[in-house]
Amino acid sequence: MMIRSFLLLSACLLIPACSDRDSTPQQKTEPKRAELTLIPASFNDLPGWKNDDLKSFVPAFNKSCERLLKQDPQKNIYPMAQAGTNEQWQRICYSFNTASLSSSDKIREFIELHLTPRLVLSDGEEQGLFTGYYEASLRGSRTRGGPYQIPLFQRANDLVMVHLGEFRDSLKGQRIAGRVVDGTLKPYESREEIVSGNWPHNDKVLVWVDNAVDAFFVQIQGSGIVTLNDGSTMRVGYAGQNGHPYYAIGRELINAGHLTKETVSMQSIRQWLENNPTEAGRVMNTNPSYVFFRELKGDGPLGAEGVALTAGRSLAVDRSYIPYGLPIWTDIDAPIEGQTPRLQKLMMAQDTGGAIRGPVRGDVFWGYGKAAEQLAGPMKSKGRYWVLLPK
Repeated sequence: MMIRSFLLLSACLLIPACSDRDSTPQQKTEPKRAELTLIPASFNDLPGWKNDDLKSFVPAFNKSCERLLKQDPQKNIYPMAQAGTNEQWQRICYSFNTASLSSSDKIREFIELHLTPRLVLSDGEEQGLFTGYYEASLRGSRTRGGPYQIPLFQRANDLVMVHLGEFRDSLKGQRIAGRVVDGTLKPYESREEIVSGNWPHNDKVLVWVDNAVDAFFVQIQGSGIVTLNDGSTMRVGYAGQNGHPYYAIGRELINAGHLTKETVSMQSIRQWLENNPTEAGRVMNTNPSYVFFRELKGDGPLGAEGVALTAGRSLAVDRSYIPYGLPIWTDIDAPIEGQTPRLQKLMMAQDTGGAIRGPVRGDVFWGYGKAAEQLAGPMKSKGRYWVLLPK
């Protein structure tokens, strides 16, 4: 985040589905880019549209509005031409903030008056993969000592992150990172080099935690809350990434015969790592990506849009197709089959992830705590969505 939580076999670790929130995809060559198509629809086409309690959607929408109201009114909403201009959305946000919308029905009437739905297709297909992510929980200390021996590093000043789309339109949504040496951008240290201390910034520790597996998982999720040894808490969030491609360690465990495609999940991977401490470090280091953190203040982890995420209402999307700050109606299979309902609700595109790739691809933010982890861990649901655009 600035995060941050990937493909069909696991929500976070078999495939790069949750985060390394802004890492680069684990591919040597870029696959053929899928084509986005928007199909006109009506609100009657949205399954469950009348049933969503939209009062809980309002905080997420308002957070995106706060950002949008500060933007240049004349600029188009990147990257979707049909999404209109900042000025159009600013008028909608202003009207929303000044209207008397005391009930879900009133909010629904406002949305139907100002917006229109479009079904999103990827290469002509409406179904895509939806996974989940959450805010991790850790125990730590601001100073090293006792059980607190595992560092979460801050971003060093020499880390240069380059958004390639600023140089070539064809590279929008891609980026690299490294260190400038003699006027040339060179690759940064890998995760293995950083965690072993083989890099020049071992003093750039944000917080010390007591569990290497927890430290690994907070990098996957992109944010977390650290309960400190003095009883206080620290919220940590994404500050940068070393530029190495994300590799999902669930693949490594399957290839080695430790897990199967049927048994792999966030929980089973964590269990294996904790049960095999002598091998865990090597397995975790097969993912060369490393995320740096900063301390966050406020009411939630920051998504890549730059606003605090809202549990159950914030969605990570592929930024090269779907604009931040866009309302999205989802129709997604139950996160846990037989135990949770379908996700037919209004969300906001407010985040992204290293391998959230394609027009119909989403990562649902579930919030903080065990309940959020239990929802995010096994989620690998099929679904579809509609973007809501200005009339």
